[in-house]
Amino acid sequence: MPDLIQQLNELLNQEKWTRATLNNYTVSNFTELDGIIEQMQQNDLEDEARALCEEHLQHTKNSIIALYIAGVLDTSRQSVNDTNLVMLTQIFLDNHKWSIVEFLCNRILGFGENRTALRILAEVYHDDNQTEKLHQTWERLILVDYEEADIVRRLAELKEEAGDSLQATSYYKKALHRYITKKNFSSVKDIWHRLVALCPNETEFFYHAETKIARQISPDRAIQLLEDLYPPMKESGDWPRAIELLKRVLGYDPKNHWARKEIISCFEEHYSAHSNLAEYIRVSNLHQSWRPVHEAIADFEKHIAFDTGNFVFHRSWGIGRIREIKGDDITIDFAKKRGHRMSLKMAVNALDVLPKEHIWVLRAVWKRDKLKSLVKKNPVWALKTVIRSLGNAADIKRIKAELVPSILSPGEWTSWSTKAREELRTNSDFGMLPDKADHFTVRDHPVSFEEKTYNKFKGDKTFFDRVRTLEEFLTYVNNESAEGLDSEFFREMFDYFAATVRSSGSSNEYSISSLIVLTDLVAKYPFLQQDLELDFQAAYEQIENVEEVFSRIESTSLKKRFLGHLRAVDNNWAEVYAKLLPYYLSRDVLNELDRHGKRPIVLDFIARIFENYRTMRETFVWLVRHCDDAPWFEEMGLSQEKILLSMIHLYDLTFRDIDNRKEVSLNRKINKQIHSFLFRDKRLPRFIDEAEEESVSRIFTLISDVKDLDPKINVDLKQKVLNRFPDFHFYGEGEIDQATARKVLYCTTAMHEAKKAEYNHLQQVEVPQNSKEIEVARSYGDLKENAEYKAAMERQDSLNNRAARLKSELEQAREIDPSEVRNDEISVGTRVVLRDLLEDTELEYTILGPWESDPNKNVISYLSPLGNRLLRSKVGDELDFEINERRYHLRVESIEVSDLL
Repeated sequence: MPDLIQQLNELLNQEKWTRATLNNYTVSNFTELDGIIEQMQQNDLEDEARALCEEHLQHTKNSIIALYIAGVLDTSRQSVNDTNLVMLTQIFLDNHKWSIVEFLCNRILGFGENRTALRILAEVYHDDNQTEKLHQTWERLILVDYEEADIVRRLAELKEEAGDSLQATSYYKKALHRYITKKNFSSVKDIWHRLVALCPNETEFFYHAETKIARQISPDRAIQLLEDLYPPMKESGDWPRAIELLKRVLGYDPKNHWARKEIISCFEEHYSAHSNLAEYIRVSNLHQSWRPVHEAIADFEKHIAFDTGNFVFHRSWGIGRIREIKGDDITIDFAKKRGHRMSLKMAVNALDVLPKEHIWVLRAVWKRDKLKSLVKKNPVWALKTVIRSLGNAADIKRIKAELVPSILSPGEWTSWSTKAREELRTNSDFGMLPDKADHFTVRDHPVSFEEKTYNKFKGDKTFFDRVRTLEEFLTYVNNESAEGLDSEFFREMFDYFAATVRSSGSSNEYSISSLIVLTDLVAKYPFLQQDLELDFQAAYEQIENVEEVFSRIESTSLKKRFLGHLRAVDNNWAEVYAKLLPYYLSRDVLNELDRHGKRPIVLDFIARIFENYRTMRETFVWLVRHCDDAPWFEEMGLSQEKILLSMIHLYDLTFRDIDNRKEVSLNRKINKQIHSFLFRDKRLPRFIDEAEEESVSRIFTLISDVKDLDPKINVDLKQKVLNRFPDFHFYGEGEIDQATARKVLYCTTAMHEAKKAEYNHLQQVEVPQNSKEIEVARSYGDLKENAEYKAAMERQDSLNNRAARLKSELEQAREIDPSEVRNDEISVGTRVVLRDLLEDTELEYTILGPWESDPNKNVISYLSPLGNRLLRSKVGDELDFEINERRYHLRVESIEVSDLL
């Protein structure tokens, strides 16, 4: 037993034998124990010391020394287990040893905020009449205890008494939300009344709270509180807000006679200057209880909008202005249809009434230069104008459609939109729709970052979007404190993930991701744990298919954290890492496996990817691009030539799949990565400069199959080869016959007709149709950010390439005449039977052109390496050659004219 542990053991026994009383303890005794703890930590003896203390506590459960040392060692490890220190503090609290209790509480809090320690500390300061420290402790407590409401209310009252109405309002709001959660309506009502007195104009706050009250307590209680909010609006003559409030009451209770009567009164006050007010109230039957109130209100508001001088919009005639209303007739001046008359009934159905601040009205009545100048000079005004014009809800696309090209050019939008996006993100005058995270609204009162984030969170469409939104919020929160985490908005986001963990019967991508999010949060802010069970090992063991669950986690950050937690609980972590690597491509993971003596697993993973490179394209290309400088490839005997052959083959396959509209986005992405690797990074040119002629020959055999390769690149590569090897022969060139030398492309009559039809369809249907799509996309403006335009242009490039290639091939095409095909030697149009002398099997091939080539049906092109080697051979000839590192030893058994001609 180490000397320090022996000394601790003696100290514990001495305490037991002497039975030291609590009255003998002072703060200095604990300071001395801190010195012992520090020595234990410096000598890495924490585990032994803690084990000794825990063993001692089994026999002497109230040992002061054991409780203190074990408790400090627990909390110093950021453990949420504070049982020992809390128990020790309670012992001294019961014996009124206030100075020691204060010391112990501060000792606990030195490791992070703790609800129990703060409550005890507050009790100490209360009994000791230390008012200032008491209030400071309360302020810390409410940040970490989300259920505490009474203290929040008391702090609000103190701030109000001190004349700090701003801080008082903030505390009252916090208390209100907490009392709503507790369903304590009596306290909710009292605080609601205080807030009505302090901030009657903060409508959005009251409506948000009212919605929670209706959901968590009852709609009737929500109505009761809305009725209490109504008088200040009526007294101040704020009729639009009063009308909106009464509509909310009627939304809960359409038969509320008081609300119906009051809304009529508000309409009469708000539209008192309208010439037809009384008539419109009458025809809408607002006073008649038999008519559903919402229908009556909608009917009235449609009619009342029509008044002399108001602007209207017609789908065909554009913006107009009401010149005159006489009885049931309305006269409107449109730009190209002045003095147009229509009945009120028709106008209600055919016209939209626009406020004079509407962007359409401004575009119609202001000069473009004036409007452009104001939009560019004042982005906030422009954003508010456009958003309000679109029903106070608009996303970036709709905002752009209103400004481009009628006011701003596409180029001007690019720079202007950068400022606009920043305003929408940071300006408190803009909020987000709760059900549509990408739609912005203009707020009557500034919105806090917490509320804006929460609205985005609620509007996010997927679970992993919500994870990202929470992470954005946490980035905003001060890393060194819990400031911002006491917000009810954060609590609702936190509870969403907590509910996912609690409600999931089995582990899936959502529950395991929620567990990771909460575990990492609690590690940083231990007070958040409360009654949460966060056991990654238990959840991990419940996963039926780790690969499947891991592959569905749509967050790189979460995948990385998942691997970190996995390694801590699974002894076979290396084998699991190898299975998960295709779903989380990381050089760091491979290096970690290698560092921990798991190189065989790394090599096995690489071998598996190389063997299946056609189906695991993305993983293979990533591996080649990011790991080719590691020693693993060389150790496995994977030469640069073999790597390049596989990459070139994939380059060709992705081109083919893009042409066939198969997983176009993914194949285009992989194709670009391969292109960069081969040509932009100059891997292929460097190989040509260094490789042997035989290796270069094998590489060019594959390159010749890549029909979509840029001709300039092809020419440059050939020139580079000829500079090194002047007598180099490129397969498929000058070896078939004189017709081939003249670049004739042999084909069957049927395929020739099919290709001509394909070319005509491209030119007459697909290309014109895509041109129309380009024009439509161009009208959206801002070509740099226009996804539709980019997609249409990419499609245009693809169509033009296909058309150019087809045109070139059709110009070279020559139909095979069956009467000219000879059967005395292998030529284009013959069917041949061969004997494979290596395998002792029979092979059959039909030799046709590249258009008809179908290896699965044993139809090969005369331009292919194999087809080219077979040409001119006669019955009885033996052929021995090698293609792509594969040896062929064949004998020609028979030759006949193909029946496919």
